[in-house]
Amino acid sequence: MKLIDPFPINNNHCPYYIYYIIRYIMLMAFSAIATSLTRFSSLRNSHLNFKGIARVVSNSKSITNNPSPSRKRRCIRMASTASAEHKLTAPFGSWNSPITADLVSGSEKRLGGTAVDAHGRLILLESRPAESGRSVLVKESGKAGEELIDITPKEFSVRTVAQEYGGGAFQISGDTVIFSNYKDQRLYKQSISSDSSPLPITPDYGAPAVCYADGVFDSRFNRFITVREDRRDSSLNPITTIVAMDLRDNSIQEPKVLVSVNDFYAFPRLDPKGERLAWIEWSHPNMPWDKTELWVGYISENGDICKRTCVAGCDPNLLESPTEPKWSSEGELFFVTDRKSGFWNIHRWIESSNDVVAVYSLDAEFARPLWIFGMNSYEFLQSHGEKELIACSYRQKGRSYIGILDDVQSSLSLFDTPFTDITNITSGTGFFYVEGASAVHPLSVAKVTLDDHKSKVVDFKIIWSSSPDSLEYKSYFSLPELIEFPTEVPGQNAYAYFYPPSNPIYQASQEERPPLLLKSHGGPTTETRGILNLSIQYWTSRGWAFVDVNYGGSTGYGREYRERLLGSWGIVDVNDCCSCARFLVESGKVDGDRLCITGGSAGGYTTLAALAFRETFKAGASLYGVADLSLLRAETHKFESHYIDNLVGGESDYFEKSPINFVDKFSCPIILFQGLEDKVVPPVQSRKIYQALKEKGLPVALVEYEGEQHGFRRAENIKFTLEQQMLFFARLVGHLKVADEITPIKIDNFD
Repeated sequence: MKLIDPFPINNNHCPYYIYYIIRYIMLMAFSAIATSLTRFSSLRNSHLNFKGIARVVSNSKSITNNPSPSRKRRCIRMASTASAEHKLTAPFGSWNSPITADLVSGSEKRLGGTAVDAHGRLILLESRPAESGRSVLVKESGKAGEELIDITPKEFSVRTVAQEYGGGAFQISGDTVIFSNYKDQRLYKQSISSDSSPLPITPDYGAPAVCYADGVFDSRFNRFITVREDRRDSSLNPITTIVAMDLRDNSIQEPKVLVSVNDFYAFPRLDPKGERLAWIEWSHPNMPWDKTELWVGYISENGDICKRTCVAGCDPNLLESPTEPKWSSEGELFFVTDRKSGFWNIHRWIESSNDVVAVYSLDAEFARPLWIFGMNSYEFLQSHGEKELIACSYRQKGRSYIGILDDVQSSLSLFDTPFTDITNITSGTGFFYVEGASAVHPLSVAKVTLDDHKSKVVDFKIIWSSSPDSLEYKSYFSLPELIEFPTEVPGQNAYAYFYPPSNPIYQASQEERPPLLLKSHGGPTTETRGILNLSIQYWTSRGWAFVDVNYGGSTGYGREYRERLLGSWGIVDVNDCCSCARFLVESGKVDGDRLCITGGSAGGYTTLAALAFRETFKAGASLYGVADLSLLRAETHKFESHYIDNLVGGESDYFEKSPINFVDKFSCPIILFQGLEDKVVPPVQSRKIYQALKEKGLPVALVEYEGEQHGFRRAENIKFTLEQQMLFFARLVGHLKVADEITPIKIDNFD
């Protein structure tokens, strides 16, 4: 096939080199036009003003960020693919891209749970960066093609801060929703089918000192049962209980305590008759993925728990962490636990003998670590006498699978869907909803309809998307490659998702290797997943390679893998991140002289530790990261107050593994980002390491955000963080000019 030059020039009358100069200029012009026409932004109508939001810390005068206003444009997709011969050749990291920081920060909404109302309509909770992170309940309109309708009035935001990470902030029963309001943390009752205002059902204590999460309706006693976290006596050591509040009238009464004494509770779940309550509990120093107990309490005629029995987790000879209890319509209790195999599998309780049997055994994870309340990894679809059909998903070797589990046959039938990553499942009438994503689908909610035999999918329809316009940029997407690489421990491997640079208009010279940004995820007991994340595509579409590491200690690979980090935080995670970077260098995929690392929270600690104790990376970015482990133990919240004891080790390890104590070992530039209302990793952590590095003379910058907590929710702050990381690395490591117009902040000891 003959290739047609899109810019034919008659070179019979001009010198050879002039021909190529003119051709290059015209290609550049074509690129700029194509890029501008494909840009789409959700923050268009006003100037972004960082005054009082983003604060750059420096003794000298800061360089302010005053980006030019963006204007709303109609999104026009052009044919932007090009053969290698006609691509523009430009250095990695300098490419132009329509995946802007505005697009990343403003278009990606967060999902806080799903439910179904009395009419079978989907109800979901979405967090909106463009509204300063406000969380809003929305519902299906009931008419095809119409957008979802807001339920939550504008003066409310549906969010709980129980255990700081929240989750389980609302519950639906028929046409009634009970939700936690962010501002005062009180519970409110609201009718979904009318325009009535929400009414409070919990007392006003004068301050948001009492939080609620993970509730259920109790139709037998017309009450609401939920987990309560009471901070009135101590914010660092609140009292957690399971309580009930009366719904029979509009009077507000002090909730009645049903279950107490232990340190933590989750998943209070009633059987269909309201006679038995199941729940999960655990105590310090355990985390809910280390060791928990599943209990069932029998409810008396006056609504109290009259007796109780331990279903799982109480045998001292059997280490397990049961989670997600759920009653079938026939009154049988199912739950997920990792007993014996070390993998979270679905089990069933035999009440008559108090025995536990596995419903289906597989070396895969049917649940996730309990960082937030309200997880829903499986759901009952129907009952036929003794037969239970369960819609469930599991994780195995870096991807999710979904199917139907037959309790009687102990068989699992898998379905093909566009999603390779699945989190929660919500059952409807004749269908179910799944929260999922893939390498080309952002986080979405899909309605799945099965045939009459529940054996195959007959319809799969995406109802909600966190970033509905993202597919406009599909030609720019870098698809993740799951890599397995050797660690420093012989015979042990770790895992990561590698994203190569990708842009349909640009290419680099054959001799050049791209700079690498390695991300260390938070937790540290969690998992990064290979799904569409526009913040990653922001880097790869500009010519950076990106790798997201599931170091030893991550979830998704069983108990043995996640326990690699016990007593070794700051060692295993750091070693695995460095091993991954070296593996990519040795594979010829990235430039060994331009390796950068970033991470938030626990990932920020790994970032700082890698820069202090290793010489692999040339620069780093820490987002609300930990610099002083002893200070973290003294000041962090109750949920994680003993977590790091298991991760760090003995008293001497707290000193030896804290980057703040080894500032002399730092040798490269660092940029820090911190929310000023962060109670998980308080601002003093970032300020201490900033001041120490500044005094040493290293290039360093600190950006603080007013009104932000642990993790940034406001679009303007998400944008600012992303752009300043890019510019910081480009200036100090890449030594290249970025294509975007970004006003730099002042870097101490550099500017």
